[in-house]
Amino acid sequence: MAGDDRPHLIVVEDDATQRRLLLQYLEKQGFRVTGVDGGAGLRRTIEREAAALVLLDVGLPGEDGLTLARWLRGRDAHVGIVMVTAASDTIDRVVGLETGADDYIAKPYEPRELLARVRSVLRRAPRAAARPVNDGKRVRMGRCELDLDTRALIDTASGESETLAASEFDLLKLFADNPNRPLARDWLLESTAHRELEAFDRAMDQRILRLRKKIEVDPAHPETIRTVRGVGYMFVPPKV
Repeated sequence: MAGDDRPHLIVVEDDATQRRLLLQYLEKQGFRVTGVDGGAGLRRTIEREAAALVLLDVGLPGEDGLTLARWLRGRDAHVGIVMVTAASDTIDRVVGLETGADDYIAKPYEPRELLARVRSVLRRAPRAAARPVNDGKRVRMGRCELDLDTRALIDTASGESETLAASEFDLLKLFADNPNRPLARDWLLESTAHRELEAFDRAMDQRILRLRKKIEVDPAHPETIRTVRGVGYMFVPPKV
């Protein structure tokens, strides 16, 4: 709407009662909200006006939420996407994040928790466009730079270079390719599995601890690779 600078949210929910209640709640929180019941309505709305964030129910009839999330992310790299699902299975959550979603929340949820997640994604969204790459070959990570050609980590203060193990490089490269986006712990583990890595419940946590010691200014209070409770980890590039 012209002259209305409130963030525009789209709620994709096929249950009319749930959709109406969610629209009312979000409007009271200061958002401008459009509700649709599926993919066709979402596409028509997006054609008319871009959204800052889309709340996307996974279990839609016909074209499901995962398919729509892929379409959204392919169309707009910066729109916020929060998946809403009744499933509690880890694989469903991982697949949702793999489609390009920024976060997810399971039904039934507390409205205040949903609001917190929406605001969190909206805060990150403007920074998501900035790719932390220097000359296309180096990525700034904390007090270091990741050299994509040599697969080395370079301390920006001392200039010292450390060649990374394959599993370490692959993990940092995944973070570099997905800045400001929560990445599921299980998906990270599966995507960067190597023979030297023993598959156990805390394997990813241990690898993150080692990487934090290499790149964080203060590993005890990480600012570059942050923990996202209930999901996994997120790479936050330094502000330019």
